[in-house]
Amino acid sequence: MHEARPRLGVIGGSFDPPHLGHLVIASEAHAQFALERVLFVPAAAPPHKGLEEHTAADVRLEMTALAVAEDMRFVESGLEIEHGLSYTIDTLRAVAERFPGRDLVFIMGSDSLLQLDTWYDPEGILARCTLAVAPRPGDDPALVAAAAARWGSARVTIIEAPPVGVSSRQIRARVAEGLPIRYLVPQAVAELIVGRGLYGRP
Repeated sequence: MHEARPRLGVIGGSFDPPHLGHLVIASEAHAQFALERVLFVPAAAPPHKGLEEHTAADVRLEMTALAVAEDMRFVESGLEIEHGLSYTIDTLRAVAERFPGRDLVFIMGSDSLLQLDTWYDPEGILARCTLAVAPRPGDDPALVAAAAARWGSARVTIIEAPPVGVSSRQIRARVAEGLPIRYLVPQAVAELIVGRGLYGRP
């Protein structure tokens, strides 16, 4: 009998800023897939999202490090930023090289699953990992289930996670309007945002 290989979770995104929704779905994926650890990988500049006015990469990596610092299950990785990677499949290759002997679980929201056919080489992505998909508030469960079925139930799992209707865009807008973001992002991240005057905060 072959011993099961450890599973490593990977969650990507702009993390501009990282928020509690990211942490919740990473936590649920960690539990439901018995993950060894979850890597939070800020994007250099994801081609499907457009970051023309994004916060500098080193600042987003610093915020991500602060967001995960108090949870031993999580760790930030500058992999995409260091190597200028643009595509998820390249990130998965790089993670596999850096952490050999592990099965990869790529964690995403259902909004990303619904757009997976627009990503570069989705078949290649699915050949290298299992997808753990957290439902996002507002996404039609039937459409999400159909998308998961399209790509294959052996490779796509809809995880049970508390719906957290918060986005980085909303947080940036709240900061710009002078509204509170406490309890939407980790406190250390909120302090960095205020201290650096990010997102148009006076």
